[in-house]
Amino acid sequence: MNPTRRTVLLAGAAAAFLPALPAGTAQAAPKATAALQPYASYWYPDSLPAGSPGPGITWRSLKTWRAATDADLPFNAASVPLAPRFTPTPANTTARAGQARVQALVSFGPTSSNPSQGSATADYYALTHWAYVDELVFWGGSSGEGLILAPNAPVVDAAHRHGVPVLGNVFLPPAAYGGQLQWTRDLVQKDASGHYPLAAQLVAVASAHGFDGWFVNAETGGGDSALGADMLGFVKELKRLATAAGQRITWYDAMTVNGSVSWQGALNGQNQALFQAADDMFVDFRWSASSLASSGQKAEQLGRSRYELWAGVDVESGGWNTSADWDAIVPTDRAHITSLGLYRPEWTRNHLPAGHTPEDFHAADDRFWTGRSLDPSRPDTTDGWRAPAVSVADRSTVASLPFASVFNTGHGLRWYEDGEVASDVPWNHLGLQDRLPSRRWVVRTDGQRPTVAFDFADAWRGGSSVLVAGALDRPAVLDLYATRLPVGPDTVVELTHRTDPGAVRVELAVATAEPDTAGAAPPYSYLPVPAGPDDGWHTSAVRLTGLSGTVHAIGVRLTATGGGPVSWRLGGLAVHDRADTPAAPSGLRITAASGGDLRLAWNHPAPAAVRHYTLHRVLPDGTRRFLGGTGQRAYFAGGQTPAPGERAGRFEVRAVGELYTASSPATVTHPW
Repeated sequence: MNPTRRTVLLAGAAAAFLPALPAGTAQAAPKATAALQPYASYWYPDSLPAGSPGPGITWRSLKTWRAATDADLPFNAASVPLAPRFTPTPANTTARAGQARVQALVSFGPTSSNPSQGSATADYYALTHWAYVDELVFWGGSSGEGLILAPNAPVVDAAHRHGVPVLGNVFLPPAAYGGQLQWTRDLVQKDASGHYPLAAQLVAVASAHGFDGWFVNAETGGGDSALGADMLGFVKELKRLATAAGQRITWYDAMTVNGSVSWQGALNGQNQALFQAADDMFVDFRWSASSLASSGQKAEQLGRSRYELWAGVDVESGGWNTSADWDAIVPTDRAHITSLGLYRPEWTRNHLPAGHTPEDFHAADDRFWTGRSLDPSRPDTTDGWRAPAVSVADRSTVASLPFASVFNTGHGLRWYEDGEVASDVPWNHLGLQDRLPSRRWVVRTDGQRPTVAFDFADAWRGGSSVLVAGALDRPAVLDLYATRLPVGPDTVVELTHRTDPGAVRVELAVATAEPDTAGAAPPYSYLPVPAGPDDGWHTSAVRLTGLSGTVHAIGVRLTATGGGPVSWRLGGLAVHDRADTPAAPSGLRITAASGGDLRLAWNHPAPAAVRHYTLHRVLPDGTRRFLGGTGQRAYFAGGQTPAPGERAGRFEVRAVGELYTASSPATVTHPW
């Protein structure tokens, strides 16, 4: 990647975030350990730098890594399999299915000291527009910390829930940023049988951690044709092993077949063999309209899809102000030329001023992914930023029962349970993110359009709810989910909502077919939602009586009934034909303890039936204090201290199912 276009993640960047999450102990007291906070994993290929690592950095060799001896692996292994997804009829007439795809290269945190399971701050890049993303690269790496990054579990779990594969990153930096050609030679070293042992290691890491493959970015100059041949052999073997393991490989347009680093900005004879050895290629920012056109043609001549080329657009410093020749990638008047690679879209968080709120972040992120109109059903054609929603059809994974969402974005200022504050500690953990509405926000009304946004001032569960606010001078229909949900005699939809202030009539909008054309409204039927109390959260159940087949879309129609502005919150949506409660965890235990820092682990007989786990501490007076949640069957609880007169801490873990029903607890005590 062009060094002048990169903010390099330098050694020692960022101190560790200390999560406000779980705790425990029971049987024999385990051996105390100095540093129990688990972090996302990172390595050098083999040899380590000279000298000593900076504070908070651990130098590791990938060649010597073994899953069996990785004490942090239970905290770093993803729990959600990659969900299949489908493409509904596009929300507008400009977005297309089956053409350009979108890749996002995102740095969620520093290479080192990146917590495995979230942290005690709401200020986090909580990506939610997964519906437009086809591949996520867990970007990072630096010469002073490590070059090979395994994505942490929360990112993988959130992406997989929305059907998006996640790639780890192999970054061999330019010499200007501390890159050493020896590290490239280490990566492509061969054993006595002529195989590439680090190719097998990379596939083993992805398998053990539960992510989907690797993005290989070799940018250290000084190589020769022999090194180029070794790199090509390495990528071929990596791809063969990855394919057998259900993984994928994306190559970055930097090193050429002759071993030199010469960014081409195109698919051509200098990188064709490396593209052919991989699944996809990220085309460097040096592309032009003509080079992308010729690249697409060349891919097809090779029997490949032109959409296996990601044309890089660097948005790290400019976000939606970035100038790009959009017609060279995703023209509006003819077939798309290639796919789109967005480098560092976390600009939507990073450009905000100090003290920004989660609402500020999501407003910026909606602008980036949806466009200036903030409604993908009516894109603003005068907007110089061609947002992904304008060109690319959204996708959904909501295709089986039961389905539920409490509109949890994966971060928050507090944690709510049943509408009450269970913890007032800010938090982030993307693995707790729900499947979220893909079209944010489509509102259909003949009157004044209300504002619709995720809101963090109140929630039913988790950290956020959907807030609809405005005059509602005419009925307004809010699209929520594109679905493929079967309708049976017992299918019921439950809405948990509240109105404050104002008065509003709520109807459930259900479509059992697709719109006739792109951009048209779903053919909704409107079912009355039983009214609840005048204030506070309440859950209303609507049976899909008289409907059959498959639900293709779900929304709500809101009609003001009292005059004046309306503020209506949606805290939960569930569709099911029976209510199931997951089995309780078992074997809750403390696996390591150091002062008030504890590592917990547990078992579960049916983990596939679990959405996530919640952990609480039970105080001497019987009150329960929320510590955190995770999809993994291991958790770190930092900074636990005894209550007055408490001789042993008591901790609980519960399994939470798809419908947010919670199991009975497994418990453990920890002597102080």
